Amino acid sequence: MNNTPTPRGNLVLPCLDEAAALPWVLSRVPQGWTAIVVDNGSTDGSAELAAALGAYVVAEPQRGFGAACHAGLRAADADVVAFCDCDGSLDPADVESVAAPVRAGEADLMLARRRPTGRGAWPLHARAGNLALARMVRRRTGVPLHDLGPLRAARRTNLLGLDLTDRRSGYPLQMVLRACEAGWRVRETPVPYQPRTGQSKVTGTWLGTLGAVRDMRAVLR
Repeated sequence: MNNTPTPRGNLVLPCLDEAAALPWVLSRVPQGWTAIVVDNGSTDGSAELAAALGAYVVAEPQRGFGAACHAGLRAADADVVAFCDCDGSLDPADVESVAAPVRAGEADLMLARRRPTGRGAWPLHARAGNLALARMVRRRTGVPLHDLGPLRAARRTNLLGLDLTDRRSGYPLQMVLRACEAGWRVRETPVPYQPRTGQSKVTGTWLGTLGAVRDMRAVLR
């Protein structure tokens, strides 16, 4: 008899200089989930540290959040694949509650709706940009989303079938739009959102946020 436990899923963690956050993030990955850390050109030893901590590490030389996410999706081999920021702002342990409706056949794409746990967790300019984009998605698709959810889960074969092409910050939005166009059941569930470890490349600055919004507006067009 084969006593090997059935894998719960693959958790893709796009990573750019997140050595300070990696020990906590990887320690929170639930049993049965394989962490796939996609190193996107780190210079702080993130890739080596992730490997030493037991993660499966993929190198993606093309810079961009979408490039890292898609490299992780291609490297995944489990039925259910989830994505999570690697900066400590989200608890990887919450992936179970996000992925459960997908595994149960109750949803095709699950998004985590962020609930800030303290001051500084979600800067005002970043929250405003997210709300504006979510409003545009609601108008276009009719799906009552409130957040573009950096923690999300779906079945691997379905995600590959969306043929996602954005390799920058528009990747998460393109996933949602194409899922809606394909008639997927897209749902969201609340999760805690805490201050990240270190300086954010996107939400930590107005310039980073504006760049992400610009990428997403391009996807909406």
